[in-house]
Amino acid sequence: MSAGANRTASTTPAPVPALDARLTVDRPGFRLDIALTVAPGEVVALLGPNGAGKTTALRAVAGLVHLSAGHVRLAGTTVDDPTERVWVPPERRGIGVVFQDYLLFPHLSALDNVAFGLRSRGVARQRARAVAAGWLDRVALGHCARRRPRQLSGGQAQRVALARALAVEPTLLLLDEPLAALDAGTRVDTRAELHRHLAAHAGGALVVTHDPLDAAILADRLIVVEDGRIVQAGDAVTITAQPQTDYVARLVGLNLYRGHADGHAVALDNGFKLTVDDRHQGGVFVAFRPAAVALHQFQPEGSPRNVWQATVTGIQHHGDNLRVQLGGPLPAAADITPDAAAQLRLAAGEPVWAAVKATEIRAYASAEPTGTDGSEQERP
Repeated sequence: MSAGANRTASTTPAPVPALDARLTVDRPGFRLDIALTVAPGEVVALLGPNGAGKTTALRAVAGLVHLSAGHVRLAGTTVDDPTERVWVPPERRGIGVVFQDYLLFPHLSALDNVAFGLRSRGVARQRARAVAAGWLDRVALGHCARRRPRQLSGGQAQRVALARALAVEPTLLLLDEPLAALDAGTRVDTRAELHRHLAAHAGGALVVTHDPLDAAILADRLIVVEDGRIVQAGDAVTITAQPQTDYVARLVGLNLYRGHADGHAVALDNGFKLTVDDRHQGGVFVAFRPAAVALHQFQPEGSPRNVWQATVTGIQHHGDNLRVQLGGPLPAAADITPDAAAQLRLAAGEPVWAAVKATEIRAYASAEPTGTDGSEQERP
């Protein structure tokens, strides 16, 4: 390759992000402080428990919540910056929003709901309705054009709301728990349809959800928010393989502990010691599946490396098995069959012996404290 070609390649500008934001929002007893970027054509999911700040972040990007500090830039244009006294109202930000309850206008037909955004931007009525009809066809609802929202099913209403948001060709699409209002049967089909439309959208998309399956299927990248901060970011495979917080571990169904490794030995933060198959030095997380925990009525014979006496604190159905919550020196969850539970005569408050093989435990280095964007930061 010639030097001129090298110069051309090196000077090619990077694509302007659909969203570049630093969101700081102060409320009594709570502060949201995160950084977000979404590239054109990328779908990013904000995942976290109730009260983590996910919807506050989305509403701040939309202009429905004012920033205390930071900025929001859409396709390179600043639409919110308290320091510079810049604030663009929501209707002029070039975004599309699908709210959790869809917020369709009850007095308008599906066709006119989809045309509304275009009409509010000055598009002539006939043209707006023609574009809206095309979008209803894309979401397979052309036959529902004249129906009012009350005549639509939950899945149909969701698709009308999506068509309304996409019809204006937004730089950024915001979706707040877009599948939460649907029943289980409708949710599967609608999730697949939503994934298809998001993949075809040229702009960026930011999806707020508490459902890890929705996030994993819909998004290219996941950002986990807890208590107003980013605690983990990456693709679904990375996050589920190496959870960094108890919340993420519970989502993916793992027992998770933090400790200090010295070779195959790990001293957990609570003082309990585990033997693991991997060799590490320094701070680590250790994780194992509930199905990897074997329960015994008496102390098992032989020399299993990780054995402890526990107390049953709860038993719940978990699919075809039972999930047993264990208290004691190493609180954990164990999955066993109903037959095994009957043989062990398990009941809340009863003592039991637990064992986990070293080969069933995964150990991996713990991340440094995360920054507002999920990146690792050096310790002082």
